[in-house]
Amino acid sequence: MPISKKIKTSLTKTSWIRKMFEEGARLKQLYGARNVFDFSIGNPNLEPPESFHQTLNNLINNHQPGLHGYMPNTGYPDVRQSVAEYISKEQGVTLSDDDLIMTCGAAGALNVIFKGILDPEDQVICPSPYFVEYGFYVDNHGGVLKTVPTTPDFMLDLDAIEKTITSATKAILINSPNNPTGQVYSKKQLDSLAHMLKQKSQEIGKAIYLISDEPYRKIAYDHIEIPGILSCYEHSIVCTSYSKDLSIPGERIGHLAVHPNASDKSDLMQAMAMANRILGFVNAPALMQRTIALMQGEKVDSDIYKHKRDLLCNGLNQAGYEFVTPKGAFYLFPRSPIEDDLAFVNELQKENILAVPGSGFGCKGHFRLSYCVSDDTIVRAIPGFEKAMKKS
Repeated sequence: MPISKKIKTSLTKTSWIRKMFEEGARLKQLYGARNVFDFSIGNPNLEPPESFHQTLNNLINNHQPGLHGYMPNTGYPDVRQSVAEYISKEQGVTLSDDDLIMTCGAAGALNVIFKGILDPEDQVICPSPYFVEYGFYVDNHGGVLKTVPTTPDFMLDLDAIEKTITSATKAILINSPNNPTGQVYSKKQLDSLAHMLKQKSQEIGKAIYLISDEPYRKIAYDHIEIPGILSCYEHSIVCTSYSKDLSIPGERIGHLAVHPNASDKSDLMQAMAMANRILGFVNAPALMQRTIALMQGEKVDSDIYKHKRDLLCNGLNQAGYEFVTPKGAFYLFPRSPIEDDLAFVNELQKENILAVPGSGFGCKGHFRLSYCVSDDTIVRAIPGFEKAMKKS
């Protein structure tokens, strides 16, 4: 066999998101792009803020010496300091540049974290539904992803998490605002989770890390609070990217931040700094580091996504779909009107609507819609959703 058995197995489990994206390309060739309603992939359709273009142009035209040079494995110190100052206000914990590592997006950050903390067969617990690539990231570094259910409204089920923790548990991985549900975990829930983790850490004789994946933090609606994980729990690590809040997913720029009092902090930072190099990402892109250092706190207008959310929710509600209204991100996770979510997604395809089955996120009986699309796409897709509902 020319390829590894492990990768061959992984190919059979490959992301439904990508599968549907590729199916969209095929349908667009057949029917024209305007007649295919692609809700399959979370590719931001807003342009970056004008300040991003201005900052980037200024940096390029300035011809600053060393702008494109090598850097420490953790990123440029002045960039990390700029990010640390902003994150300190956001998280409610004072951070220094030594608490941060600049990474190739949130995916790069997660792989760096798992490379740094996991031994073979160590377990990472994750609430379901979850971003499907988490399983691959954990497996990349010898770990095992253990999923636990959430409540009917996709909030954390603390009892389920507690019952799943064993001596093999190394970390809990959460994502809020959540992909695929758009749910946001409350401060009360996170405080309760932190309290439980402190107790369980004492029971098993080692700290359980709490890892929070937060690329959608700045895309939240209706003035909802996004609690700071670092202020809830000492043994916590936050990772994020600028892909969604600045609409620059192709630039692969993000960071991770570690609580100053995290267990084995010095060893942990050294391990992740090394991982940031040897995994092959090497470093976060130099030009993007310099750019985002000057843009802390800036973001696209999330009210535009809120308008799209409301447009889609109103249309699907009138068509008879059941769903939990998203509090953030740009995803809707309705219940499938039939038990077989794969079959229903196929019915939507007959209306040239591309959705991703909930099975791809570890949650059967639902499907995901990414509404970072044009308003016209949403409006013109509603009749197709209505037809699919009536046929079910």
